Amino acid sequence: MDVQKYLARIGCSGPCPPTLETLRYIHLNHLMTVPFENLTIHTGERVKLELPLLYEKIVVKRRGGFCYENNGLFSWLLSQMGFDVTILSAQVRNRFTGAYGPPFDHFIMMVKLDEHRWLCDIGFGSGFQLPLSLETDGPQVQSHGAYRLRSQGDLIFMEMKFEAEVSGIGEETWTELYKFTLEPRKRDDFRTMCDYHQSSASSIFFCKSLCSLLLPTGRITIMGRRLIITSLSSVDGQQATKTTTDLSDEEITEILKEKFGIVLYSPLTPKDVEIVPPPVTY
Repeated sequence: MDVQKYLARIGCSGPCPPTLETLRYIHLNHLMTVPFENLTIHTGERVKLELPLLYEKIVVKRRGGFCYENNGLFSWLLSQMGFDVTILSAQVRNRFTGAYGPPFDHFIMMVKLDEHRWLCDIGFGSGFQLPLSLETDGPQVQSHGAYRLRSQGDLIFMEMKFEAEVSGIGEETWTELYKFTLEPRKRDDFRTMCDYHQSSASSIFFCKSLCSLLLPTGRITIMGRRLIITSLSSVDGQQATKTTTDLSDEEITEILKEKFGIVLYSPLTPKDVEIVPPPVTY
């Protein structure tokens, strides 16, 4: 890996020693420069997890990826920069059924700095912007929302605060996004679930073509043939407005290039079909 070329890809310059300041800097920059996307699946190709291939795709070809790709490559970058990195497995909560996916459903990582543990995740799509401290279960307020890591035995739940209206009154609620343990994992452990997400009618990645990028004031997403712009309207990201626009194939190609820096060399088949609820076994 050419670390400097990778850092340039995510807009980072200057000395980058393995400190918390550097970790926060590159974590945020990665989210704002490397799209969360699964377009490979919808161009008739397969996602491959070998690290040199991920480097070629994301750094050289300036593409993005989903969790196994973005977090897989980012964890390698952190290790090359001198950080103490542990790969972890998470199970994502289905927002429709409330059920959790199986083990290795999501690739995340823990970084240890001066005896302090941090959760890093630049491959969730709409998660936290800066590393979350694993040393507290209190709220951690960031630019696009408030998050917390709630422990329950060996399990840790990553949660985000939402405002819900109950009987005309706004109430704050914490919603579980995924759960995980601190058991160390290996890269090869995720291959089966990576294949699953490329072929299962119960996976959002198979059912919907998507490309999303964090913005300073919100998020821009293409899902199927829809352009979705989310704009934040409060300091902690609790209030957001969404605008949705239908796109033609030509407009998708143009926006991918102009807004995401992505040029595809195989035809994209936009897809946005209903997800089949998986069996509730976890």
